[in-house]
Amino acid sequence: MTIPYPNTQPMPAIAAVTPPSGAARPRVTFLGTGYLGATYAICYAELGYEVLGFDVDADKIAKLNAGEVPIHEPGLDELLRRNLAAGRLRFSTDMQETADFGDVHFICVGTPQRADGMGADLSYVEASVTSLAQHLTRKALIVGKSTVPVGTAEWVEQLVGKHTPTDLGVEVAWSPEFLQEGFAVDDVLRPNRIVVGVKSEWANGMLFAAHKGVFDLAATEDREVPLVVTDFATAELVKVAANAFLATKISFINAMAEVCEAAGGDVTQLARSIGYDPRIGNRFLQAGLGFGGACLPKDIRAFQARAQELGAGEALRFLHEVDLINQRRRSRVVQLAAELLGRRSGPAGPDLSGTRVAVLGATFKPNTDDVRDAPALAVASLLGKAGADVHVFDPQGIENARRAVPELTYAESMNDAVRGADLVCVLTEWAEFRNADPVALGELANGRKVVDGRNCLDSTLWTQAGWEYRGMGRP
Repeated sequence: MTIPYPNTQPMPAIAAVTPPSGAARPRVTFLGTGYLGATYAICYAELGYEVLGFDVDADKIAKLNAGEVPIHEPGLDELLRRNLAAGRLRFSTDMQETADFGDVHFICVGTPQRADGMGADLSYVEASVTSLAQHLTRKALIVGKSTVPVGTAEWVEQLVGKHTPTDLGVEVAWSPEFLQEGFAVDDVLRPNRIVVGVKSEWANGMLFAAHKGVFDLAATEDREVPLVVTDFATAELVKVAANAFLATKISFINAMAEVCEAAGGDVTQLARSIGYDPRIGNRFLQAGLGFGGACLPKDIRAFQARAQELGAGEALRFLHEVDLINQRRRSRVVQLAAELLGRRSGPAGPDLSGTRVAVLGATFKPNTDDVRDAPALAVASLLGKAGADVHVFDPQGIENARRAVPELTYAESMNDAVRGADLVCVLTEWAEFRNADPVALGELANGRKVVDGRNCLDSTLWTQAGWEYRGMGRP
């Protein structure tokens, strides 16, 4: 059932429920205060809810309670400090306190790729649900928000049944998240849809009450937020299906970039032309280095693994090629670097020893400090392994990059990275890099050669400034 809310049409009846705590609105907790849980906790306090965030990491909890956001997300630090001061928001490492406080408990822990295969590691989900269930003393709703394989909600129900007395009546629901790093605050406060998988009217009513702040804000801004009420399996599939589609679209245009390079075409003009077709659209048709981050790569692999377990593996075989195309883009940058530097590639790849390369970008996208499975950092590492002296600069991700790949050299500024470089590789499309002055940078570099790994530079401007320019899928 899809319900556009608010709407001029009467709202289908959703049973009003009284939160088990007796509060006027459900008290909400978020278990796991990483990127997902911290963002949701802070934003839901901004919507007026009483919120408690739980994590086993005491240092992270101490920083949050002190008003320090452990991630870079535009606007989030101000909201954190404001809602801590208002008394609506706090963070704890005490599971008993968390269980006693909440009416609706959102599970926001990580589901990384398993070390022994492509499937999702659900150990954090199991640990958080089991611990919470063992501490509950009254009826509550446990809501999964982490991205998980289909069937996880039923398994969580079994865990809850195993660890809570039947007479408590604890229920489970699923409501996937749709956050985009760099835009996460708006994605929580002003989502483009809310999806809930429920089994009872009580769970549906509790989740509606837990989202009412979102609907009320939409009403004041004259917007609609579609509400999709569905079953467990569909709710679990929504996020992975969306990610699989986006990954496919990105890899499609990158496959076209490979064809353009072979045929002498320009993938940027090709993408613009097909993007005008309303059936296709121009979003996620930017050819370049490919996708990365904590979600798309591991989610499409886990989706394939789960489909195989269900006997539907053939249906998702195309995702394997999507993944391969994405990985090829990283090695393609190294090939372009070797061509510009006049180095031949042998069976083990090019030998770039004796060259200095500036890598601009370490995060997987701009406006975040997240370097998890970041194509930019992966390419920097490949260049280093090929023998180049690599100097990396990123406006926000330097410390995370240094921890992930300590063997590279990290610069304090874009100018420091470029100074003395034989080659510049722009691998994350930060505004600082897109708007850089190629004339000024040319005076710092040892060689005016640039690989535009995101097709984000003005090629004419850079060429006029004396740079030898190479884009991805461009002549």
